[in-house]
Amino acid sequence: MAEKMKLEIVTPYKKVVDIEVEEVTATGKLGEFGVLPGHAPFLTSLKIGELVYKINGVTEHMSLNWGYFEIRDDKIIVLVETAETAAEIDVERAKAALGRAEEALKKLTSEDKQFKVYEAALERAVIRMQVAGKAARK
Repeated sequence: MAEKMKLEIVTPYKKVVDIEVEEVTATGKLGEFGVLPGHAPFLTSLKIGELVYKINGVTEHMSLNWGYFEIRDDKIIVLVETAETAAEIDVERAKAALGRAEEALKKLTSEDKQFKVYEAALERAVIRMQVAGKAARK
């Protein structure tokens, strides 16, 4: 059994990560899951959430925005709308987005067309702030 897996994280704009990792944890539509070398092949969708990988014993955190996760033959391909490492996240910008989303949601009902848009913006801002906080604790 291999000790490492290939991890590629790709957005529509660029390849964000292309490395060998020891383990990966991500947030799927049905909940959080983990992958180690030798994992059975599978494909799942990702929701707004955190992806964590371990490289040479060091844990790295990323914020992801919707996408797909596939593992096959110890190669993981993650296709997402956006991906940011903890160190790349602008906390002030995330706080501002959180405030805007909260204010908008106060004025809307769940039947409004914009409700889901602002609900997703709120979830993205919260995840980004959580992930950024993990970088600060290193």
